[in-house]
Amino acid sequence: MSRVNVGIMLAQQIRFDLMGPYAASEDSVCAANSVEAVEGKLHFNGTVCNELCFEPLSDDSRFLLHDVVIGVNFHWQRKENQLFKGALRFIVEEGMVRAINCLDVEDYLVSVISSEMSATSSLEFLKAHTIVSRSWLYAQLERREKNTVSCLGWENDEEVIRWYAREDHTNFDLCADDHCQRYQGLTRALNPNVERAVRETSGMVLMYDGKVCDARFSKCCGGVTERFSACWENIDYDYLAVVRDNDTPGESVSLSNEEAAREWIESAPVSFCDSADKNVLSQILNGYDRETNDFYRWRVEYTQSELSELIARRSGIDFGTIEQLQPVERGASGRLVKLCVVGSKLTKIVGKELEIRRWLSDTHLYSSAFVVDKVTDDNGVRFVLKGAGWGHGVGLCQIGAALMGEKGYTCRQILSHYYPGSNIESYGNC
Repeated sequence: MSRVNVGIMLAQQIRFDLMGPYAASEDSVCAANSVEAVEGKLHFNGTVCNELCFEPLSDDSRFLLHDVVIGVNFHWQRKENQLFKGALRFIVEEGMVRAINCLDVEDYLVSVISSEMSATSSLEFLKAHTIVSRSWLYAQLERREKNTVSCLGWENDEEVIRWYAREDHTNFDLCADDHCQRYQGLTRALNPNVERAVRETSGMVLMYDGKVCDARFSKCCGGVTERFSACWENIDYDYLAVVRDNDTPGESVSLSNEEAAREWIESAPVSFCDSADKNVLSQILNGYDRETNDFYRWRVEYTQSELSELIARRSGIDFGTIEQLQPVERGASGRLVKLCVVGSKLTKIVGKELEIRRWLSDTHLYSSAFVVDKVTDDNGVRFVLKGAGWGHGVGLCQIGAALMGEKGYTCRQILSHYYPGSNIESYGNC
């Protein structure tokens, strides 16, 4: 499998520019174009159709999409114009126009590595991340080929349990945003180090027990990685073990009980991902990621009225006045898997980790590894959330791995640290 279909954007109308020769499914094509969805059909240059395709006729052909939304539902959400190579396809989805980019897997990876992290990171880290991203991609494509679709949660009178997976996408293989892997075309893929990392690891994936690893990754684990089942369906993989993010071999930690979780979160144990060095972070994080501060340990505070309004709006459930946030279940990294929301009108358990984060923030809370203090003083009632890490914490910790690369660890050492027991092999030989 050498090509991948990436869903780039969804809008009522999409403007695009063609740069170089393309073969089009419609004859009337110029450099600057617009396609619109009207009553379930695509309207393009006076024609009405179900689908539009533009295939490049030259290696130098490029297309530009206007106003692509990046960081969807995160605090850095914004629009930008993005340049792409490969084929461009338009379909109608949810009554709007969906733009899909079809391109070679290795070209896709050059963009992913540049989009996920700064391309000025060390070569060994870039190579490690390339192998991780390639492994995750092939694992998802294999699931799709086998029609492997998991339940994405349930809801009843007592619980709202949800998780989010690639199965959300039915008209393309994966999306271009953080839900899958960041893919921003050629907009940031301009560094020869990234092209070298992809070239020198061409076709390499992580394998475990004869299967491609579903190699998950997040921005900052907070000092210890999490198990798969804490974030998605109730299965676990040996290579996605609980790993202490430091250079002490075999050091173990379990933060599933409240006392241990609180002690861990309220302290700051030395870890690879514990770095506030802006010079180092600028070599790792893209510009808008550097807008996020204090991600290793963080603090968020709400008044009781703010929290009650927020949860009602984000959950769609009227709890009344929020009286308590009570931990029900934690994963091994201290991340909350289930949280009980106690209101004056209703009590309900929410999970898993991303749904908890969505309920407790206008965008996404940094992570679900937090403890809650209810404070009552002259100013009224406040809820103070003290937390650790940025993201789900499963698999590779991007900031920790990047710091490992800066310290001189090799690609293989980085991957062995975060995916114990895995091997690097060629996907073609799987």
